Amino acid sequence: MTDTTDDDIESLLNVDTIAVVGCSGTPGKAAHDVPAYLQRQGYDIVPVNPNREEILGRPSVDSLAEVGAAVDLVDVFRPSEAVSGVVSDVLERVAARDDVQGVWLQRGIRDDDAAARAREAGLRVVQDRCLKVEHRRHSE
Repeated sequence: MTDTTDDDIESLLNVDTIAVVGCSGTPGKAAHDVPAYLQRQGYDIVPVNPNREEILGRPSVDSLAEVGAAVDLVDVFRPSEAVSGVVSDVLERVAARDDVQGVWLQRGIRDDDAAARAREAGLRVVQDRCLKVEHRRHSE
């Protein structure tokens, strides 16, 4: 099931700050190369990875709750089984700060129940799509 429209995608591409949950410090991995591409396009990337101190020249935080700056979009590079917990973290953040506009689940990642919870909270949700691919597609 997908309720994602091109309007949803374009809206989420028109943000400033993206927290990348599962961001990798290893070049060649999608979880590194996609955020690196987005950073080169001018997005403020906040890496969320408890196993690294720094990624892409930015301090990495252990959890979404530790991101001090406002976050517009949460980009998820975690297994589908972890999505429910990530969405719960996003919803806690929305309740506390009301700053997140959407959740983006990268290619191969989906959880329809978690996506429904996020949509019910008023967030835009994209599942099983690459943010880099969609950025390129909508930038042409």
